[in-house]
Amino acid sequence: MTNVHEFDGAIFMPTRLRPVGADVELSNFESSSAGQLASMASDRGSLQPGDHSQGGDDLEDQDMTEDTVSNVSENDDPDASLHQRDDAQKFLAEQAEQGQNFTIRGVLVGLAIGVVICFSNMYFGLQTGWVSGMAMPAALIGFGFFKTVARCIDYPFTPVENVLVQTVAGALGTMPLGCGFVGVMPALNYLLRPEENGPLVLSTGKLIVWSLGICFFGVVFAVPLRREVIIREKLKFPSGTATALMIGVLHGDTDEDGKKKPDSGLEIFRQRSQDIRRSSSMDGIPAGSGGGNVQVTSRDYTEVQSSGEEDHRDDWKAKIRLLIYAFGISAIYTLASYFIPHLRGLPVFGLPLANNWLWTLNPSPAYVGQGIIMGPATTLHMLLGAIVGWGILSPLAKSRGWAPGPVEDWGSGSKGWIVWVSLAIMLADSVVSLGWLILRPLILYAPAYFEILRERYRRGRLSSLKRGDYTALAPSSMADSKSLQDKEAREPDAPPHHLVSNKTVLILLILSIILCIFAIRYVFPPIPFGAIVLSIVLALLLSLMGVRALGETDLNPVSGISKLTQLFFALVIPASNPNAITINLLAGAISESGALQAGDMMQDLKTGHLLGAAPRAQFWGQMIGSFAGAIISAGVYKLYTSVYEVPGGMFQVPTAYVWIFTARLVTGKGLPEMAWQWALGAGLLFVMLTAARVRGQGHWWQAWAPGGIAVAVGMYNVPSFTLARTIGGLVNWYWRIYRGREDTPVIVLASGLILGEGVISIVNLLLASLQVPHL
Repeated sequence: MTNVHEFDGAIFMPTRLRPVGADVELSNFESSSAGQLASMASDRGSLQPGDHSQGGDDLEDQDMTEDTVSNVSENDDPDASLHQRDDAQKFLAEQAEQGQNFTIRGVLVGLAIGVVICFSNMYFGLQTGWVSGMAMPAALIGFGFFKTVARCIDYPFTPVENVLVQTVAGALGTMPLGCGFVGVMPALNYLLRPEENGPLVLSTGKLIVWSLGICFFGVVFAVPLRREVIIREKLKFPSGTATALMIGVLHGDTDEDGKKKPDSGLEIFRQRSQDIRRSSSMDGIPAGSGGGNVQVTSRDYTEVQSSGEEDHRDDWKAKIRLLIYAFGISAIYTLASYFIPHLRGLPVFGLPLANNWLWTLNPSPAYVGQGIIMGPATTLHMLLGAIVGWGILSPLAKSRGWAPGPVEDWGSGSKGWIVWVSLAIMLADSVVSLGWLILRPLILYAPAYFEILRERYRRGRLSSLKRGDYTALAPSSMADSKSLQDKEAREPDAPPHHLVSNKTVLILLILSIILCIFAIRYVFPPIPFGAIVLSIVLALLLSLMGVRALGETDLNPVSGISKLTQLFFALVIPASNPNAITINLLAGAISESGALQAGDMMQDLKTGHLLGAAPRAQFWGQMIGSFAGAIISAGVYKLYTSVYEVPGGMFQVPTAYVWIFTARLVTGKGLPEMAWQWALGAGLLFVMLTAARVRGQGHWWQAWAPGGIAVAVGMYNVPSFTLARTIGGLVNWYWRIYRGREDTPVIVLASGLILGEGVISIVNLLLASLQVPHL
């Protein structure tokens, strides 16, 4: 499942950071900065015309294990290579036939974990716009639960069932973002002005209809992409690979009697080290798309191999203990912060800076955990954004009279003024990053394709001149050789009857699009039918870019995709239309939802492919999770917004302001004094910086070039959150880079810290609804 961590639509994954290169841009953090949203890492996951090497296989010999070297050598022998592929194909067939691929108990446990993640994501999403899919923690929790009840169940909990658990959990848990409840809905409900035909207050029933309308088409659309990006091109999808690796390690390669399992999830990684070696080409990440780039290096591979002989029981118990300890620490802080609200804003720089310019620290363990997952590169770029926005631009706008209101006021204060600058930075970053994603294949590979076509055309013309004077250039032996090479190059796949049929995809895609159209027309009657159809078509097209970016960089650029959609609709919907802002917001939400669902499904399918899970079972697990998540997230959103003031002190919904301000910016409305001049200058600056990041892919200095999305997030979030995340990023740096340790423990630690506050926030919600007084 896509480990997503989202800032205004930018999704992040747990990071394995490499020194310096471990950068990730919130929305554009490519591998090095897997870029939060649109990072453009080189296309190392596929072979293109003229490219006869795997771009990601540039590991030093000493870093490769003996098994890995032996695999590479065997690949030089066609017979050995074919034998390996036959073994892998047999493994996939046997795994797909397991009854545990789809079980009621697996679905129920996945739904239970997903509900916890959903509450957590709604809480953090309304606070700062951060959403996490938590695929690895979901797999770990599911494993721990079934291990605990192992004596009470009739058949064992296997890796393929764990894939189902984390697929369902992730699909449900990310619905606060997928259905727009952390951005678009608050913007429509609370920030739309009367002259913009707002605000639009929706009942719980209409929220559910809206959610069900947009939660399926992206999942269905992703299914036919699997064969191209996973089977044919073998894109990395590092988070999916890392999740599969962790599941393989958790389940181990020995049975309960201590006998070696010939076909364990861990063993399949040994047999097929290509994916792990390819993933090692990724730089660490921090963030969007959305976090950290999960990097699986040859060193990690060696550690995993050796761990195959270790006591896996102690290993998973240690991880569970760490998760529980972290959960407990965060839970205690969260409960204490309800009774002592001042804990959320400590004046670490003195009272004047705290009271006048909002420079406080929120020492929340959960935000420290988020910083650990993002990594040092992203968090330091966010800190740069906070310094520029809140340390320079905010005082400047206030002193010059451009933002005369209170600093914390979104309308007349400097808090709202600097958002316009951050929006320009995000748009510049998104346009350049996604533009390069489109143009790169044309620039890099068009000449090779042109030469191939020209050669074929030339041969065709020459053979027609003297058709009978020449014998065939390719004798049968060459044809047989080509057939053998094609067979060798073919990635093993699950048996056809365990795949989702084209007929099923076509029917469900049509039905899901029809459902989306009618749901939106029912909830928002003024929205033109043509605008809805256009937004869906645009969402499907942009999802292709999102899936490719995710496969190459581990970052799903949903934030950039939504911003580009808003920009496009500003061009096709006249500003004179009374519903122009609403149409703009909904179009962006549909694109974001489609890209998120497609990327989420593809990460899960990558995990399942490596472990031999049946794709059809995963697909239906994702559909069930999305269905439940659409209903549950609508109820959770209504619950939070009815108990707490939104926007307010606890939930400032900064992402909602970003959405509404973007709609007004691209439609030419609502800019305060001097905002457009500064926004234009910042946008031009980050066009150059983002272009430099794209051009510097693979160079050591790329991580030091500020990423647009990360800087923008640091600007529009108050400093208290950014400072806590920076502490987490430095913890990641100390553990992963300074001490050179494997980062799975800190990822488990971070997950426990996040889940602790997310779960206990439900208790705080109950206390607030009962009006329990603060101290």
